[in-house]
Amino acid sequence: MTVLLPRRQLLGAAASGAALMLNAAAQAAPPAAMRFAIGESDFLLDGQPLQIRCGEMHFARVPREYWRHRLQAIKAMGMNTVCAYLFWNYHEWREGQYQWDAQRDAVEFCKLAQAEGLWVILRPGPYACAEWEMGGLPWWLLKHPGDAFLRSRDDAFVQPVRRWMKEVGRVLAPMQVSQGGPILMVQVENEYGFLSDDKDYMRVMRQAVLDGGFDVPLFQCNPTNAVAKTHIPELFMVTNFGSDPATGFKALAALQKGPLMCGEYYSGWFDTWGAPHRRGDNARAVQDIDAMLNANGSFSLYMVHGGTTFGLWGGCDRPFRPDTTSYDYDAPIGEAGWVGDKFRTYRDCLAKHLKAGEVLPDPPARLPVMAIPAFTLGETAPVFANLPAQAIADTSPRNIEQYDISRGLVAYRTTLPAGPAARLEAANARDLAWVFVDGRMVGTMDTRHRRFSVDLPARKRDATVEILLYTIARVNFGMEVHDRKGLQGPVLLRTAKGKGKGNGKDKANNPAQELTDWEIRAIDFGADGDLPPLQWQSRRSTGPAFFRGGFEAPEPADTFLDMSAWGQGIVWINGRCLGRYWSIGPTQTMYLPGPWIKAGRNEVVVLDLTGPRAARIEGRTTPILDQLQPDRDLARPPSKARPRLAGLTPVHAGQFASGSATQDVRFSEPARGRQLCIEVLSTFDGKPDAAIAELALLDAQGKPFNQTTWTIAYASSEEARKEDGGALNAINGQATDYWHTAYSGTVKPSGPARLIIDLGASVDIAGLRYTPRQGPDGVTGRIRSYRVFVGDKLVDQD
Repeated sequence: MTVLLPRRQLLGAAASGAALMLNAAAQAAPPAAMRFAIGESDFLLDGQPLQIRCGEMHFARVPREYWRHRLQAIKAMGMNTVCAYLFWNYHEWREGQYQWDAQRDAVEFCKLAQAEGLWVILRPGPYACAEWEMGGLPWWLLKHPGDAFLRSRDDAFVQPVRRWMKEVGRVLAPMQVSQGGPILMVQVENEYGFLSDDKDYMRVMRQAVLDGGFDVPLFQCNPTNAVAKTHIPELFMVTNFGSDPATGFKALAALQKGPLMCGEYYSGWFDTWGAPHRRGDNARAVQDIDAMLNANGSFSLYMVHGGTTFGLWGGCDRPFRPDTTSYDYDAPIGEAGWVGDKFRTYRDCLAKHLKAGEVLPDPPARLPVMAIPAFTLGETAPVFANLPAQAIADTSPRNIEQYDISRGLVAYRTTLPAGPAARLEAANARDLAWVFVDGRMVGTMDTRHRRFSVDLPARKRDATVEILLYTIARVNFGMEVHDRKGLQGPVLLRTAKGKGKGNGKDKANNPAQELTDWEIRAIDFGADGDLPPLQWQSRRSTGPAFFRGGFEAPEPADTFLDMSAWGQGIVWINGRCLGRYWSIGPTQTMYLPGPWIKAGRNEVVVLDLTGPRAARIEGRTTPILDQLQPDRDLARPPSKARPRLAGLTPVHAGQFASGSATQDVRFSEPARGRQLCIEVLSTFDGKPDAAIAELALLDAQGKPFNQTTWTIAYASSEEARKEDGGALNAINGQATDYWHTAYSGTVKPSGPARLIIDLGASVDIAGLRYTPRQGPDGVTGRIRSYRVFVGDKLVDQD
């Protein structure tokens, strides 16, 4: 065991220091109430202009013992304000049961910020996004039927929101600047213009915040191209962007009179499992921040410190791309609170914009870090042997929310009749599932690829089929937040004849038998990833299992657990759920904070669903954030997809306007089909590269279709070496990333760039909404002329 830095006062600079500070504050006179207002050109604090230099940090993603350390780093970088989300589901995982203690103590976080000389901007939702489970919405809302009631004026959503906001006000209204606290402003909802233009919904949400007892200014935020969609005079508007502040501020100035503010300026970006680690453009970011401040604008840096999505709180990009546990975000303050060149570049920029007499403190010292020699996890507890005895009986499986199961492992069991080789087909399986026949694994289901069927061997006698399902995360963006989990019926058994084609004619000639009478058992991990009672054995087990081992630590210090030899699952340290891992990368390590380690023996439990190459772990002194291992992913049949467009007539052909603005295109008449192909004929820069930030499809009323069931059926090429230019970026709802055709290989793509989307079912498509690659004029890939094809089968798989 190697401790790289002296450990003696680790918590003296954090937990005990915070306690002393709060005790001293309690003995001092209470802070005086102040008035914060929005003027014609400035934010005003007691009548004096205040330029907000804000950084976002989520206290749920940072160990409570380290809150003070991180806030000190934020102050030292040059910020005067910290922005913080409240994740509704983090505080109300079970309906009506609120939690505000320990790691969830939002009041203490505000007090610590105030003690460090930072104001607070509060963002209580109800929706947050933030790469957090279901965007912060509680899972129990999904017990209500329907796929459009969340974030709407439906009473099934509005009434719980009103209760939540009253609870938020009960706890945090006393922390407003008007009552001597640090909270300057409160945000209402979050980027609602991405979803809808219902201004009355924003009025309802505003009233819910007011009813909670908040009297400081309220505001909303939207991306630059959507600031007008949900603007109401009663709510101040700020805009979110990662480049081009001049355009963003121009959009605000055309909308309202008041100070200019960027509510989210992106320092980097989040990572998803299986894609390269994302990094921000540091030079451009500092240039943009300098420009905003020179224009008398304010900003909030998202993120100034990302931290870690501990436990099971990670979200999921749409259509289904789960986010990594590390939320490093390439932020200037790294995942473990480290500062380096990026931090110093931001600090140097902000130092030029300090008020007279304002001095930046030194950043806090780096916290100790240690290496842990490799240790073996020699005990195992097979998942199937440790399921609860009590089963739920149902004729056909339904989503787990209907069984009052929140998330975790769910096992489904029924009898499989004797018969020839067949295919097992489920209506849905969210998220990943392993299928066993008489204890032998025969295949997997994977919602990432809409693969919900498995080929079964012939059976001379009745057999038992067991399906183990693992919920990873609920989607946190768009209408897809209606993300109900579990194996969902009907579950059909279709004999081998004709099963491979999957078209309606084959299925009509080959009727299927529905499998019924299911037994359902679940390990519900709940809010905090609680471990169930487990029966341990000393021998190695095959199949999904829990593993147990431990290590000795002379004293606590931070470390990074290397999980690269494992498969996929969850890690616990001393009974606390550390988070999810998945060796496909890009993250191969898990940040383990020192305060969660004990001097002496520490127990580690690992759930592995696919099996480790070696049941050993070591603690590193540096993280691994960018190492992909695609060979560790679930087996997937090789794609033989190729376009099938010969002889087809385009339903539309046209030209997009230049620039970065989102554009709606209406077809001359609706076209019905399950698949849509956009074929690029030319680009504005004249190069063969093509890019799409977002592609939405519109119904007859001009509204975007729900993208829950969408997949990429074909992409002519994708850039994967120099950046994440994956085709899924074009349908994930995030305009800051994009599909980009391949450009870094030695063999260049030939023929026109094509992207074919499978919608999951035939619909009437009346148009499309195209968002070009964002950034300054001259970026590659912006499409000029194009053609659109629609049909039920635009791709051959044979």
